[in-house]
Formats: sequence, C-alpha cells, structure tokens
Amino acid sequence: MAAFSKYLTAKNSSIAGGVLLAVFLLKLKNRKSKNRRGDSGAVVLNTEKDGSRDRAAVDRVFFFRILRILRVMVPRVFCVETGFLAFIASMLVARTYCDVWMIQNGTMIESGIISRDTTLFKKHFYSYISVIPVISLVNNLLKFGLNELRLRFRERLTRHLYNQYLQGYTYYKMGNLDNRIANADQLLTQDVEKFCNSVVDLYSNLSKPLLDIGLYIFKLTSAIGAQGPTIMMVYLMISGMLLTRLRKPIGKMTVSEQRYEGEYRYVNSRLITNSEEIAFYNGNKREKQTIQAIFEKLVDHLHDFIFFRFSMGFVDSIIAKYLATVVGYLVVSRPFLNLSHPRHLHSTHSELLEDYYQSGRMLLRMSQALGRIVLAGREMGRLSGFTARITELMKVLKELNAGRYERTMISQQKEADGAEKLTLVPGSGQIIKQDNIIKFEHTPLATPNGDVLIRDLSFEVKSGTNVLVCGPNGCGKSSLFRVLGELWPLFGGQLTKPDRGKLFYVPQRPYMTLGSLRDQVIYPDTHEEQKRKGISDQVLKEYLGNVQLGHILDREGNWDTVQDWMDVLSGGEKQRMAMARLFYHKPQFAILDECTSAVSVDVEDYIYSHCRKVGITLFTVSHRKSLWKHHEYYLHMDGRGNYEFKPITEETVEFGS
Repeated sequence: MAAFSKYLTAKNSSIAGGVLLAVFLLKLKNRKSKNRRGDSGAVVLNTEKDGSRDRAAVDRVFFFRILRILRVMVPRVFCVETGFLAFIASMLVARTYCDVWMIQNGTMIESGIISRDTTLFKKHFYSYISVIPVISLVNNLLKFGLNELRLRFRERLTRHLYNQYLQGYTYYKMGNLDNRIANADQLLTQDVEKFCNSVVDLYSNLSKPLLDIGLYIFKLTSAIGAQGPTIMMVYLMISGMLLTRLRKPIGKMTVSEQRYEGEYRYVNSRLITNSEEIAFYNGNKREKQTIQAIFEKLVDHLHDFIFFRFSMGFVDSIIAKYLATVVGYLVVSRPFLNLSHPRHLHSTHSELLEDYYQSGRMLLRMSQALGRIVLAGREMGRLSGFTARITELMKVLKELNAGRYERTMISQQKEADGAEKLTLVPGSGQIIKQDNIIKFEHTPLATPNGDVLIRDLSFEVKSGTNVLVCGPNGCGKSSLFRVLGELWPLFGGQLTKPDRGKLFYVPQRPYMTLGSLRDQVIYPDTHEEQKRKGISDQVLKEYLGNVQLGHILDREGNWDTVQDWMDVLSGGEKQRMAMARLFYHKPQFAILDECTSAVSVDVEDYIYSHCRKVGITLFTVSHRKSLWKHHEYYLHMDGRGNYEFKPITEETVEFGS
C-alpha cells in the first residue's frame, strides 16, 4: 500500500484524469459515428409536427413568457398561492437567521473549548440543544411550504389549460386540424408538473441565497468594511455572465428531450391501443424495431445532454464553488495577514480566532450563497425549455378557441383542365342556426389541409326526411359529417343547421365512457342532468329493452355497476347501446355511420322504425340494401368530385349488398 501511495501524487492524478477524459471523449465520438452509420437502416417514426420551434434561452423573451404563466398560477394579489409565497419567504428568512445564530453560537462553543472556559462552553452548548427543535421545525415548515406551492401551482395551471383544451372541440382540432403541437398529453401532464416543480425550486434556490447575501453583507460591512463584500459581488456578476453564456444550449436541449419523451410515450400507447390488430398480423418484431428506433433516438439525445451537463458541471464547480471560495479566502485573510491593519493591532490570539471564525465563516457562507445563485442559472436554463413548451401550448389553445389554426396545405394546382382555380380560406363560409333543417348552399367540401373533395355542394333536408349517404371509400362521406358537426371549418358557401346539441353522431365503433351502466346510456349527460330532464331509470330500462339489451341490466344487477364497458360489451352490444343513447337524447337529426353493421336485420328494422316514430331524422351511411326502405332521399358521391341528391323511387338502383 505504501509503495502504491507514493505514485498517488497531484501531478500523476491530474495526468490520469486527463487520460480518462480523453478515453471517454473518444468512446463518445465512436458511439456517435456508429449510430450515424446505423441510422441508414433504422426505422424511425416521425411524429413531429410541422410547426416552427420556438427558441428556448434565458433572455428577455423568457422573462415575458414566465410572467405570463405566473399570472395564471398566481391570479390575484391576495390568494392562497401568494400566502404560501410569503410563508416560504418568512421561513427562508428564519432559516437564514438560524444559520447566522448557529455560526455565532458555534464560534462561542469552540472559543470555550479552546480557552478551557467550562461556563462559556456549557452556556452555549445548552443553548444549542434547546434551539434544535426550533431549527428542525423551520426546515420542515419550509419543505412543507415548497411542496404545497408546487401542488397548488400545478393545480392552477392544469385547470387553466384543461378549461381551454376541453372548450368546444379544441381537443379534436389540436390533434386533427392544427399541426403545431405533437403529443398534447405529454405537455398537459409531465411538462406541466416539471415546469411547476422547476419554478418553485428556482424560487427557493434564488430567495435563500439572496437573503443570505443581503444579511451577510450587512453583518460583514459593519465588521470588516464594504470592500470584501463588494469584491464578492463583482465576482458574482462576472462569473454569472460567463456561465449564462455557456449554458445557452440547455433550454433547447430540454425542449428536444421532452419532445423525444413524448414520441416514445406515443409509440408505446399506440402499441397498447392497436395490440389486437398487431397480434393478428404477427407484427411484434416490426413494432419492436419501431419502438427501439424511437428509444435509441431518445437515448442518444440523453447521452449528449448528460455529457453537456457533465462539462458544464465541471466548469460550474470551478467557477461557482471553488473559485468563489478562493475569492472568499483572499478577502477574509487580508486584515489578518496584513500586520499593520488597524483592526487587529492590539488583538489577542483568542480575539483573532473568534473574529476569524465569525467574519470568515460569514464571508465563506456568502461566497457559497453567491455560488448557489450562479448555479441557479443552470436550472433557469432548463426552466426556459419547459416555459417555451407551455407558452406554445397556451398560444395554440388560444388561437384554436378563436377559430384560427395552422396546417401545412397541399398544393391546390391539381385542378381539372379548364376548371377555375378554387381558393380555400378556412372559416370563410357562413353557418346559420335554424331548427328542423339542414341545407348546404354552394359549399366546397374539403379536408383541413386543402384537399377538395366536392367543389360545390348544394342540397336541403328538412325534418322527417331520411337520407342515405353512399359512395366509395374516400369520396367525402365522413368529411360531410365532420363539416356538419362543426369539427372541420367551412371553406365557403352557406350552411343552415340546428345547434350542435340537436345533432347526434353514432359511429361504427361507439365510445363507451368510464363509469356506470347508466352513464353508458345517458353519455355525455350526468346523473344530475338526467334527473333535471325528468327521465327516470325505468325509461332507460325501456330504451335498453327496445334495442334488446335488457339482459345486461339483469346481469349486472343495477344501474350503478361500474365495468370496463369497452371490453365487457361485444361489438353488436356496443352498437345497440349507442342506439339506446340516441333514443335518450332524442335529437332533431342523427348521423348513423355504419352503426348497425354488427346488428341483426330485425333489430335494425326496429331501430329505424322507432327513430321515425319519435321524430329523429336520419343521415345514414351504410352498404346494406335492406336500409333503403327507411329513407326518402339518397346522396351519392362518386369519389371524383361529383355527387347526386335524388329522391328514392321504385326506379332507383339500390347500391350495396
């Protein structure tokens, strides 16, 4: 051991450290080049949206952004959050005074030990023991306040974002019309939590050092003069500007990290959602390849981020920690090493020791506080990344709720020879609300990205006139209903229709909500809304009986049974449950999109007859010839931009099987 230790010198250790760092950098370079070579054969799922990326840096824009978000989290001067901010500030002040008292009391204890003064030692020793519960209480009250503030900030911001996200059809528009935000669930959950935690941590990490610096400057100025604290403050400004410049990439790297995390989460949820179809195709190896490609992209970025933080941590430790301590030593040593300094011309050894402990420790604590402020810039850089993402989400939500969206439009040059070019402006059409009628007047039917399906659509349907909509896949049947339901913008013309609540859409694969059996029938109403409508559970039972689902109520025992109804009910049962839901709401118009494909013909006949009986006018998409008898008109789209809207007569050629 002794033979080995003689080689363990500072010079040899530095050389070994340099060699290890060089080896690490070479390995990192080799790994990156290897990944680049392997990327050519990798399968990478591109889930990034086309929207422009906002820069993320600690600058004037960052402070404007964070102030805007803080107005949401702290809405008023007098609110609970303001109270917790004040409470945390008071605990930080109390903790700072506890630190100062501990320095002074510890100095007196050590002075008593060195001078062998038992009385002095016992006095301050017992004082220390008596104050321990108070100091412990202050520390834990501070932790309690910080945790509560994190939760309350998250609650405020989450409620604000969801109020906008679930306003009208904004949640649909964000995923289907606008292409600026990818993986909104990632932003609304993980990014909001990390942002709130980062804001509170920054408040704590800045407030405590600032309080320490203010108090120590006051104490030190009265003890050793203003020169020492001034030198420390100048060092803070210089080192802070330098490190802020070096940390600029942190914000951008944080934005990229969260985007890659969102992609990785998306492909995993996609695998769960489509597990049955993937299993039938035996596609596990293909999905594994896709998931691993996304995961490797995330891992590569995290490796780069870790190495960058390692590099910055090395520089931070030197500048903000060790050099700050060096400056502190130089400042505090001046009056002691200068033998002609007037402060200690007549001081005894004991007085020199006591003064050094008090002023020296305060100055070192101040240098440490300055170092923590400089290091807080690192967290501020990371916070700028979360701030950029949350601000972008708030901006997109506001614009979507105002009826504006951004999407990459396809070229509109693919017009037929001699045809006049059609200029599409989202939202340029007029929607008129009127009961018991649906009327399209010279309305272009187009997708949100500008793909024109029908240049000029005009027809009128009044209540009591059922319409069968038919045509090949991709001809515009679903697009028509999305425009009718106001999910897609109107690109021109005029649309007369009832309010949204008087239209009801029943898809081929109905949605079963989380909740009780009653909730499946009355969705999206609640039990209280059902009571206000005056509809009893007995009436709901009749609706289930009408669609031959009475046995489900008998099997479950009562209306309040909670199950995973998407799995419990078969495909045909879910379709019939959706029809019972239609009978409950009794809209003026109903859109039935292949919603009886898994239902027997006799049940289907009863459903259509009952709809006519209760006054529900139907738009039906179906390929069954047996349904033509329940309709008075048909709307046929040929998929090439043409359509015909005609009454059904004995001479009409029926489409379907």
